[in-house]
Formats: sequence, C-alpha cells, structure tokens
Amino acid sequence: MKVASILRAKGHHVEMVTPDTTLTTVAWEFRSKGIGALVVTDGAGSTLGLISERDIVYGIAEHGAGLLGMRVSRVMSRSVVTCTPEDSITDVMVNMTRHRVRHVVVLDKGRLDGIVSIGDVIKYRLDELELEANVLRDTLITRH
Repeated sequence: MKVASILRAKGHHVEMVTPDTTLTTVAWEFRSKGIGALVVTDGAGSTLGLISERDIVYGIAEHGAGLLGMRVSRVMSRSVVTCTPEDSITDVMVNMTRHRVRHVVVLDKGRLDGIVSIGDVIKYRLDELELEANVLRDTLITRH
C-alpha cells in the first residue's frame, strides 16, 4: 500500500507556522488541535522545516523555561524527512525508524501534499492486518 491511501483517508490538509511564530503559540496549536508537529513555511509556501513536540522538549533542555518566548526558527528541525504519495507505507516506516522521526512530510512533484505521522502509519497498518485476518478467516470458513 502507498502513502496516497493514508492521505485519501485523512486528507491533505497541513497545519503550518512561520519561523517567527513563538513557541508558546506552537504549544497552544499542538494542544488545541491535538497534533504533534507543524510544518514551518516561508511567506511563499516553501517548506523550511518542521517543529515537533520533541523539538520543544530538546529546546527546554538546552534553553530552559525562557524557550517559550523564543521563535520557532531557534529550535525547528531544518532537515525534514519527506516521502511522496507513491512511496510504500513500509518504506515510510523504515525511514521513520532510521531517522528517528514521528512525522514525514509528503511532497508531490516538490509541492507540499500532506503530512503522515507514526500514528497514521500504525493505524493504517493495523487496519490492513485486520482485513487480511478477516479474509483468511472467511476463506477458511467457506472451505470447511
């Protein structure tokens, strides 16, 4: 199965912030929207990086409580793991593990097309395994 399958189910909407957004605002966005990462873009829509809960925790360790008044650009991840809609979900899982990230930005022909989280990948994979188990069970029942 491909990343496009996940995006069909969850949608292509991506929550974004600019590099000058304060980390207090980011924390509120995480809380109010129930998300764990925001794509950081410039005014023209180009992807500059990603700010995640992990970046904030690491920032607190490095900068202390004053971190919340700082700007996203101070702690965001500039090296973003990406995939395309045509990439397999297995490949995305491998890249998440290899790069130790929980969010992968989806680019279609270089343009932002969505974001996939580890939760999305696990949910999709569990649904796929459940379907396979049901098919096997039904096949076994109909043969006996």
